[in-house]
Parts: sequence; structure tokens; C-alpha cells
Amino acid sequence: MGKYLTVSLILYFIGQLTLLVFSSIVESPQKVENWFQGLKAAELKVTKLHFYFHDLREHTSVEVASANITASSPTLFGYSAIMDDSLTEGPEFSSKQVGRVQGLYASASFKEFSLLCAMTLVFTDEKYNGSSLSILGSNPTMHQHREMPIVGGTGVFRMARGIAMLTYIFFDVPGGNATVEYNVIVQHY
Repeated sequence: MGKYLTVSLILYFIGQLTLLVFSSIVESPQKVENWFQGLKAAELKVTKLHFYFHDLREHTSVEVASANITASSPTLFGYSAIMDDSLTEGPEFSSKQVGRVQGLYASASFKEFSLLCAMTLVFTDEKYNGSSLSILGSNPTMHQHREMPIVGGTGVFRMARGIAMLTYIFFDVPGGNATVEYNVIVQHY
């Protein structure tokens, strides 16, 4: 029971922190309504982004749950983790940070090591500061190249949809550490 209480408290505090952060950058409902009304005349924009994601197990991502069969499963079925990883301009950890990726992932396949990912790319640099993109989908992590759908966005990326193409730069399978190149194409207003 203690493990479930810990997971519940972690999720509660993440929710509270998210509300605190986003309440300071979200516009008033009237401004959003005015923006939405202006969509009829607005042109759809296309933005291409390139950055790197760094996941370090036990430093930027932590296990929050696992199923009884996780230890005996070759795909770690049921393993779940929360992440708050760095997004950088270059593949080095010391590269300029352009944002964070925050969310969760869980091993959701009996047949291959594939993660179900629900994550938000929160941008902190220059013209995209305070904007975000949301990704939700399957991430077959043993594939060198993968695609994940972008299902929404905020700020500059309101009503976003698109694709994130992922390529491993570094992947330490036993340690669970990775550096992944992201090439993103997103449509938004």
C-alpha cells in the first residue's frame, strides 16, 4: 500500500506544480476566445524544430510502478516511469537547453520493448518560451528510427498537430539512458 500512496502523492504534486507553472503563462479566457474567433481568417503555419532529448534513469526519470510480472517479462511489461528530461540544441549534455520534456511512459507490449508515451515538450528558449507540444503514442524503443504523433500544443503552437521523428544518438540499454534526436514538423495557427 505504501508504494501506491507514494505514486499518488507524486502524481498529486506533479499536477499541482503543472497548474502553478501554466497558470502564470496562460492568457485570460477572453483573450483566448478572441484568438479563437480570429482563426477564420488565420493561415495555418508550419514549423520545423530540431533538438535533442536526454533521459537519464534515476536522475531525470524514475520508476513509479511495475506489474508483478515485470521482472520476468523480456519487455518489462508494466514498468512505468515519470520523466522531466532536458531538451538541448546539440547532442551533448552540456549543449544549450531549449526546454524540458515532462510526462510518463510505460512498457505496454508483451511482444517487443515498446513504450506508451504521454509527454509534453515545454520550451523555455527564445521565441517559443512558454509554448508546448503534446505527444501521445507508441514508441517502439528498440527501433533506431521512430515516429510519434503530436496531438496538441499551447502558446505559439495552439491547436498543433504533426509528427516527431526520433533517432537514437546514444542508447545504453542496460542502464536505460538515452540521447535521442528529434526532428519535428508541426502545423499550428
